[in-house]
Amino acid sequence: MNASNLSDVLSLGGYGLYVWGSYAVTLALMLLEPILARRHRNRAQGAAAQTPSENQA
Repeated sequence: MNASNLSDVLSLGGYGLYVWGSYAVTLALMLLEPILARRHRNRAQGAAAQTPSENQA
């Protein structure tokens, strides 16, 4: 593949949509995962704080 200009490089021989789309989805999921994990942890900690402890019975 001869990269004569930027559009040729980005098109990747006709497969650019699939390649760059895959990169975009992967990036979005990698950014979203820590946010969702933090939210899940906070909810679990909140629920654990609201339930009575077995040691206090």
